[in-house]
Amino acid sequence: MIIKKSLNYLTLSVFAPLLILVGVAGFLLPAELGLTSGATPYNVFHIFFGVIGLVVLWSRIEFLVSSFNVGFGLIDLYQALASYLNLPPRQYFIWTKVDDILHIAIGLLLVMVGTYGLVRLRRVH
Repeated sequence: MIIKKSLNYLTLSVFAPLLILVGVAGFLLPAELGLTSGATPYNVFHIFFGVIGLVVLWSRIEFLVSSFNVGFGLIDLYQALASYLNLPPRQYFIWTKVDDILHIAIGLLLVMVGTYGLVRLRRVH
């Protein structure tokens, strides 16, 4: 039997492991080879939220999956803004321009996909 997965479920099933991989890679790659920040708190942040994303994914609760996507998308957008305006946690995460571009692109994508899922859920109920 084939189970059809939602766009939000599929998005998070790619994004959560990717967060973990990015965090681990930040610890393994020498700073001079990385295009993104390799700061320890930033790597821990990625791993922590990647694990939370997997837990949310395993819950199979569509509202939680869509909400995680919106929430993390907003966090990504805040990080881009914080980098530009020198707001916390800038001093700990030490973002690069590549981080900023990724935060904007991924943040917008996650907010759009997550919002789509939440609106769709509201129409069903």
